[in-house]
Amino acid sequence: MAVKIRLARRGRKKRPFYHIIIADARAPRDGRFIEKIGIYNPLTSPATIELDRDKAFDWLMKGAIPTDTVRAILRFKGVLYRKHLQRGVKKGALTQEEADRKYREFITAKDAKIQKRFEMKRKEEDALRRELLGADIPTKVEKLEIKEEE
Repeated sequence: MAVKIRLARRGRKKRPFYHIIIADARAPRDGRFIEKIGIYNPLTSPATIELDRDKAFDWLMKGAIPTDTVRAILRFKGVLYRKHLQRGVKKGALTQEEADRKYREFITAKDAKIQKRFEMKRKEEDALRRELLGADIPTKVEKLEIKEEE
């Protein structure tokens, strides 16, 4: 039995939203699955990805095969890097502590980079909103701050 890590489409017409699932390769795309390990929303900018990294890693180590899109998601989230480090531990090139430290450093740097990207996008949207509506009209965040002060 071949087990795949793949996407199951949800959402309405022309508004795709995906669940990242573990499923038997013979099961239909939106049919039966073993476990749901995350979500992927390509419509947001940047795309929203929520993934249980530990479950994804466990399934990869058990031999689950990711599809191309899921492989890109796993690479982006650092799961494939963790698998790479774990193989180094098995071969004796690294100790488990070194591998865990390298993985934590990678995840910390990656999460900071992603957060920076979200903040840049929010600033661009605020600048565009101010340009279109005028500088004197407050944004949602400014409205909340004004209400809190009162």
